[in-house]
Amino acid sequence: MIHIFKKGINDNTLLLLHGTGGDEHDLLDVGNIIDPNANILSVRGNVKEAEMNRFFRRLSPGVFDLEDLDVRTRELYDFINEASRKYGFNRKKVIAIGYSNGANIAASMLFTIENALLGAILLRPMVPRKDKELVTNSNTSIFIAAGLYDNICPPEETNELVSYLKVKNKEVRLEWIKANHRLTYDELLLIKEWYNERFI
Repeated sequence: MIHIFKKGINDNTLLLLHGTGGDEHDLLDVGNIIDPNANILSVRGNVKEAEMNRFFRRLSPGVFDLEDLDVRTRELYDFINEASRKYGFNRKKVIAIGYSNGANIAASMLFTIENALLGAILLRPMVPRKDKELVTNSNTSIFIAAGLYDNICPPEETNELVSYLKVKNKEVRLEWIKANHRLTYDELLLIKEWYNERFI
């Protein structure tokens, strides 16, 4: 997978996963705000939708191709494992930061691959799937940032995602942000505070 890796000075690795139409450069500033000393592994999605990069196919807006989601989730998981060997970072200390489509594939990993991530920061996520029993991630802490005025991801979608994740993960924190689908600087500072309490 096309990616950027930057070596940090602590033991954490931030896995950066962009939204639809983005690329591996999009969340570098976000990663730097959250933890400027972490390793960075920023990945470009392998799927094209009308020339826009995505991490998995969808059948229509909000309707995911679940077969492709399965394949792409495993592909990303395998890539993280491969990258950890190549670059020498601690595989047990990977924290995903995913925005929109990137948040959805990170959530898919939380749903389907046990203890794939130490942490996950899901920015404007949706429920990736409802057709399978979730795996248990006993060590995983999750932060979900949802927009109060988000016209892409409605509040009931966010609440449903939280209800799924809470029973299968170490911790799930939900924050409602006074924003739409776009990110805000203030929410990143709030996330940074949460991150520092758990991972630094």
